[in-house]
Amino acid sequence: MNKATRNIIKIINAENDVTMLSYTMPKATVQQVLLKYHTVSSSNIHVQKVLHRLRVCRTAALGYHAYRCSNDECSEIRYQYHSCRDRHCPMCGAIKKDEWIEARMQELLPVKYYHVVFTLTHELNSLVLGHRKILYNLLFDASAQTLITFAKDEKYMGAVAGIISVLHTWGQQLSFHPHIHSIISGGGITDNNNWKDARKNIYRFLFPIKAMSVVYKTKFLQALKELIANKTVIPKAGTDTPALFNTLYQKEWVIYAKAPFGGPQSVIEYLGRYTHKVAISNHRISSINDEDDTVTFAYKDYADNNKQKQMTLGNSEFVRRFAQHILPKGFTKIRTYGYLSNRNRFRRINEVLKKMKLPGHKGLVKVPFQLRMRERYGTDPKECPCCKQKTLQLLKIFYPWKKAELVHPPADDG
Repeated sequence: MNKATRNIIKIINAENDVTMLSYTMPKATVQQVLLKYHTVSSSNIHVQKVLHRLRVCRTAALGYHAYRCSNDECSEIRYQYHSCRDRHCPMCGAIKKDEWIEARMQELLPVKYYHVVFTLTHELNSLVLGHRKILYNLLFDASAQTLITFAKDEKYMGAVAGIISVLHTWGQQLSFHPHIHSIISGGGITDNNNWKDARKNIYRFLFPIKAMSVVYKTKFLQALKELIANKTVIPKAGTDTPALFNTLYQKEWVIYAKAPFGGPQSVIEYLGRYTHKVAISNHRISSINDEDDTVTFAYKDYADNNKQKQMTLGNSEFVRRFAQHILPKGFTKIRTYGYLSNRNRFRRINEVLKKMKLPGHKGLVKVPFQLRMRERYGTDPKECPCCKQKTLQLLKIFYPWKKAELVHPPADDG
C-alpha cells in the first residue's frame, strides 16, 4: 500500500472519527473561551446559534477541504477546515473586509473627511437591550439626519455630504455602550450636481458640536416618544416614563468630534481597523487561567491618558459581556447616507469626478483568492506543507451534513 492510498484511508476514517482531525488554536482566543467556559443559557435562539458557530469555527464539525500533493514522492494530505463565516467571529471575514474596503476606496473623493461619534446616555441601556433592532435603527437615523441637516444648511455647507456610519455597541471593557462612528465628507453635491466644499469656520469640526448635540438629542427623543406611544417600544414594568424623559432632556448628550483625517488614505486605514470587528479581537486576550476560571485581556483606559491596562474577568462574565454585543439577525451595522447612499451612488461619484476633471472609477477588479491569501498571510494555498512545492490538488470536500464530493480521485495503483 503506497502513501497516497494510506492518505485516502485516513480521510475515510476521519469521516467516522472526527477526533482524528485537530485544529491548532492560537494562544488565547474567543473560541478557546467559549469551548472551555460556555455557560450562557440565553433564551435568544439567534445568540445561541452564533456562539455555537464561533465554537466550531475551523474544526472538523464544519467539515473540510482535503488536498493531496501531486508530487509522487510526497503525496501529502492537507486538511483545510471550514470557517463559520459569522460576522461576530474574530477569526473570520478578513478577506471579505479587504474587498469591502477596496470598494469604499472607489467612492472616496480627494477631499477632507471628518470623524464624529454619537453616543447614548447610560439611562437608555436597559431600554435598548430590550429593543435592540428598533433602537439601533433609531440611533442610525437620528445621527445621520443630524449630519444631513447641518450639511444642507447654507451657513456650513449647503450641499448633500457623503456619510459612512458604523454601529459599535461595546466599550474597551466589553461593557454595553451603543454608539455610532460616522465619517462625513468635508463638502457635498449641490442640486445641480456640482461639488461644493464646506465653508471655513471657527469650529474644530465641520459644524458646532453643542448645536449638533441638541438636534441629535431632540430627534432621538421625539422618535422614541412616538415608539413608546405606539407601544412599539415598551419600557420595563415600574419605569416612570415621564421622569425618564425629563432626565434625558436635561442631560447633555455627548458627541465626540475628532480632528479631520489626513486624507482618503487615512479614512481607509480607519475603516480597516474598526468597521468589521465585534466586541473584542483575539490579539487583545492575554491569557485564560484554568485554575481560577478567569480571562485576562488588554484595554485602553481613556480616563487615564489612553494607557494600556489589563482586566481580568470570570469566564462566565466574559462570555456574558461578549454575548450582549451579538447583533440582531440580519441587522446592517454599516450604512451609507447622502451622496454615498446606495441608489445610483457610482453614477453620482463619477459625475463629480468628471467635473473635478479627474478620471472616473471603472469598478473593482476581482482579485483571485490565492492572491488575497498571499497578500494577507504570506501563504500560497497550493503550496504543499511537506515538500514546499506548489503541487496541492483538491481531492475532496466533506460536509458532515451531506455527502462528500470526491473532486480528484486517486489513480488506481493496482
